[in-house]
Amino acid sequence: MAHAQSALITPSSRPAGKRVQMMATCLCDAFYDDVARATVEVLEHLGCTVEFPEGQTCCGQPAFNGGDWEASRRVVRHTAKVFAGDLPIIVPSGSCAAMMFHGAPLEFEKQPDLPEIEALGKRAWELVDFIVHGLGVKTWPGRYQAKVAFHRSCHSRGTCTGPAALALLSSIAGIEVVPFGEGEQCCGFGGTFSVSFPNVSKGMGTLKLEHIRAAQPDVLASIDMSCMMHLGGLAEKDGKPIKTLHVAQILRDALKNA
Repeated sequence: MAHAQSALITPSSRPAGKRVQMMATCLCDAFYDDVARATVEVLEHLGCTVEFPEGQTCCGQPAFNGGDWEASRRVVRHTAKVFAGDLPIIVPSGSCAAMMFHGAPLEFEKQPDLPEIEALGKRAWELVDFIVHGLGVKTWPGRYQAKVAFHRSCHSRGTCTGPAALALLSSIAGIEVVPFGEGEQCCGFGGTFSVSFPNVSKGMGTLKLEHIRAAQPDVLASIDMSCMMHLGGLAEKDGKPIKTLHVAQILRDALKNA
C-alpha cells in the first residue's frame, strides 16, 4: 500500500516534479518535529520547493482503522480540500501515505466524491518512494557511521518503499545494514490495535525487539514513526533503550559529512 506501494498504482502513473506539497502527519506534529525538518531539508537538497499547506490536520487513518468511516471521510474530505492542486504530496510515513492512496479510496467506494479522493491518492507519495521512483535518485551522498537495522512497517509491505529505503541506506558510506530475525513481522503497534489489545501489542513488540537486539545495531531505522515510537518506548521502559531514527533523519545527517 502506497505509491509504488500499491500494486494498483505504479510509480510512473504518479506525477513527479520539483514543487511538492508536504503532509507532516500527526506524529510529526505531536512527537517527531525533527522528522518533518529532516524531510524538508532532504527534499530541498534534491532541488524541491516544499509547500506546507497550513490547514492540514490528519489523513483520517485512526477513525478508518477504528471502523468509524463516516468520521474518517470527513477528515479525508478536509485533506482533499487543503491539498488541492496537482502537485505531488510527500508524506514521511508509510502508513499515512497508504491511507491516502489505499484506505481513503476504499472507504469512498460508494461515495459520489470518489474520483476526487482517488485523484488525491494518486498524488500521494511516501518520502523514500518519491526520492527513488519519483525523482530517480538511487544513491545518497555523505557518510553516516553506524550499523543500522531497518524495520519494514506493515503498511509498506508489497510496495516499493522498503526496497527504496534499503537502497538509499546501503549506498551511504559508513552504513552497514544488518538483517535480523523475522524482519517482516509486525512490531505490534497497529494503530488502534495497540489500544484495544495492549498486552498482545506489547508481546509482539517485545519479540521484535529481541530479534533486533540480537543483530546489535547502533540504530533502528524505519519510515514509520508509529513503529519507532512503539519499539523505542518498549525498549526504554524495559531499561534497554535503543536509538530510533526515521530514514529521513539519517539521510539529512549523512549530508553533513558530504
